[in-house]
Amino acid sequence: MPDNAVLMREDNKSPLKTGEKLLFIVAGIFILFASIAFGVMQYLMATSDTPIFEQKTHYNLSADGNRGSLIFRESACTECHRAMRGGTNMGNNLDGIGTKRNLQWIEDFLRDPETVYGHETMDHGPKPKQAYFVAEMSEADRHLMAIFLSELISEQGSASSPVPPKGESPFIDSMINTWAPSEWKDKYTDIREKNIDNKVDKTLGDK
Repeated sequence: MPDNAVLMREDNKSPLKTGEKLLFIVAGIFILFASIAFGVMQYLMATSDTPIFEQKTHYNLSADGNRGSLIFRESACTECHRAMRGGTNMGNNLDGIGTKRNLQWIEDFLRDPETVYGHETMDHGPKPKQAYFVAEMSEADRHLMAIFLSELISEQGSASSPVPPKGESPFIDSMINTWAPSEWKDKYTDIREKNIDNKVDKTLGDK
């Protein structure tokens, strides 16, 4: 290629304008601060003594549930998980998991997490994953732990409950008043007015 052609091609490369430079600088600063904020949030979630979102749970543990609770704590599961309002936020908060999953699902997950979950998990599964020992527990111990977890029930309105708080919910009420036909009030019952304790296993237990 002739030298003059190379020079012409290089001359066509115009430098960034002042506005473009400022745009790149602002975008870089935004990404930097967003990364720092995300890191701080993750650190606070992992080290906080209280849950990030309010959890209202109750647990009337059976004899097997109490034994499962002991196994859960002796296995140091609270180093990553919160249960009965104790532990850390490093992993999933397990308070209220009994409202979302039934006993069989929990036990199957503890035995073979990635198959049940449907994709690779971060810490549960075969070695060298940190919580590999859960899948290698005896069937009896794993069953007791699953019973314990299944007895951690969310109260209505908790962050871990699929059911909104009792009484007035301004956003929900406004959406119903705006979009729901009037005949729906006679045809359907507001889930907030139902007996949630009796509905949990029926509506969510088979998930």
